[in-house]
This record gives sequence, C-alpha cells and structure tokens, in this order.
Amino acid sequence: MKKLFILSISIFTFIALNAQTAIKSTTTPPVKSDKNGAEITFESLVHDYGTVQKGADGNCEFQFTNTGKEPLILSDVKSSCGCTVPSWTKEPVLPGKTGIIKVNYTKTNVVGTISKQITVTSNATTETVVLSIKGTVVDNTPAEVVPVKQTNEVVAPQK
Repeated sequence: MKKLFILSISIFTFIALNAQTAIKSTTTPPVKSDKNGAEITFESLVHDYGTVQKGADGNCEFQFTNTGKEPLILSDVKSSCGCTVPSWTKEPVLPGKTGIIKVNYTKTNVVGTISKQITVTSNATTETVVLSIKGTVVDNTPAEVVPVKQTNEVVAPQK
C-alpha cells in the first residue's frame, strides 16, 4: 500500500511539473515581402512578474505600435495554456498608433515558476510574434501555530 501511495505521488508530481514547461518554437516566423504593409513593434516581448506573493494580481499588458504603412489587424492571440487569458485590441490599428494586449495569469494561487507564452497572429510583415510571461509565485505566509494544550498538573521540584 505504501509503495502504491509513493508511486501515485511520483506520477502526480511528474505530471504537475511537466504542465509548467515552456513551449518553444523551433521555426522562424514567416515574413511577408510587402515593405509597405503593417508592422507590429512591441515595447517588450517579455513581462517578468519577478517574485510575487501567492494570490497576487496576475494581470499585465503588452503595448505595441503599428510602425508600418497600412492598418494592423490582430487576427488571433492564443496562450500556451488555459491559465493565461489574453484580450486584445480588435479594431485595426492605424500606422503610428498603439494597441494593447492584456494578459491575465490566473494561477497566482499556485506556488511555483511562471513561464507561459502568448502567440500573436496579425497581418504584419512578421505574421507571428511570441510574447512571454515569467516569474515566481511564493507563499511567505507564516505557518499556523497550534497552541500547546495546557494542563493543571503541578510538578514538584526534584531534589
């Protein structure tokens, strides 16, 4: 019975750790040859939460600018897992204007490493851009102190 319990815990741990691994693309994003088209430029491709407390706000934003000559349209924004929820500017972004992709990481109640990707697909010359969020969720709350049961016994001093 003890071996079965240890095996179950080991399998659960293995699955939980693998669920947190980053998905890395090994392909180069396709580049269109139209130099007069839309172009998406992000202020940053990575948002680092740093070390955050368990239960902290998991929201962040990626701001981008259309540095091209045609309106920029984001056709899709997908995350690497269901715990990362993106929302984005749905209207075309005119040349020189900015847009925002908001990301909500919903698992800040789980202690551990954050490493997730958000794939942005648009009509830009670089059709696909991968954004990343990273950080560490920690739990610094003190452990619950259980009071020691008091007894009414009187202990006589030893001689």
